[in-house]
Amino acid sequence: MKRTPVGLSQLIAVLLVLALTALPISAEETPEPVNINEASAEVLAEHLSGIGPTKAEAIVSFRETEGDFVTVEHLEEVRGIGIATIENNRDRIRVE
Repeated sequence: MKRTPVGLSQLIAVLLVLALTALPISAEETPEPVNINEASAEVLAEHLSGIGPTKAEAIVSFRETEGDFVTVEHLEEVRGIGIATIENNRDRIRVE
């Protein structure tokens, strides 16, 4: 069998495909951070990983009874929220 040499244009095409698959395709993959002092339970559950409706309601309830969160780490005081959940969501959370 005779091997056909790979052309420069084919090599560039392969490299381009590889580069594009490593980039985020849509804004959904890098969502805007959520302000945990203002967001509704629905928004929290939708935007934060590992936070379902029950934990989202707990966050809102805590905020309503204890006041605004001062730091992201302050979320640890909410029952059911641990450091792993906080770390998984650190770049998705805003505190203002």
